[in-house]
Amino acid sequence: MAAAPVWSVDPRTGKQREQVAVEATAEEVDAAVRAAHGARAALADRTVRAAFLRAAADRLATAEDRLVEAADAETALGPVRLTGELARTCYQLRAFADIVDEGAFLDVIIDHPDDTATPPIPDLRRYKVPLGVVAVYSASNFPFAFSVAGGDTASALAAGCPVVVKAHPDHPALSELVARLVRGAAAEHGVPGGVLGLVHGFEAGVELVRHPLVAAAGF
Repeated sequence: MAAAPVWSVDPRTGKQREQVAVEATAEEVDAAVRAAHGARAALADRTVRAAFLRAAADRLATAEDRLVEAADAETALGPVRLTGELARTCYQLRAFADIVDEGAFLDVIIDHPDDTATPPIPDLRRYKVPLGVVAVYSASNFPFAFSVAGGDTASALAAGCPVVVKAHPDHPALSELVARLVRGAAAEHGVPGGVLGLVHGFEAGVELVRHPLVAAAGF
């Protein structure tokens, strides 16, 4: 697969603007997935996960003006709609951080041993564990809430699963900006930037879902 430029398109005129990204090759998709896979251990600590999610929300909220401007330039959805959607996205990240802290999502079940039972009952313990790398496919009409840092990404990270996002072609520049902010939040807490990968291009999306290290996909 040859690399090709990804251009930002003005939704009001339909004209191409500056080049904002390059369509990912199969090798680049593989590198992004492997970097995400390598970041799993950094998400093992629930305290770190929760702090990372809250830091991501804080960074997005602090960059509100810049994010809304970038989103409106690519989508023409309007500052009012986009400001509300960004607030929703920040809320989602913080809400999932609270769920991580609370811990009930682990669904822990402990059956204590009982040698007097027939047959004897061993010590059995069950709890949920992360699946692995999750692929997330962004939506066109929700550039914040169902995109790079939206609910699918937030829930996967909260569960301890690194994410590789396939950016939507309608807002590539915004996708890059959001990814940088989230990776900055990861760095605050010692989490590798590969915990959130980002790729562009239709074929990259196909390569992503086919990758043997991708355990689940969210649309």
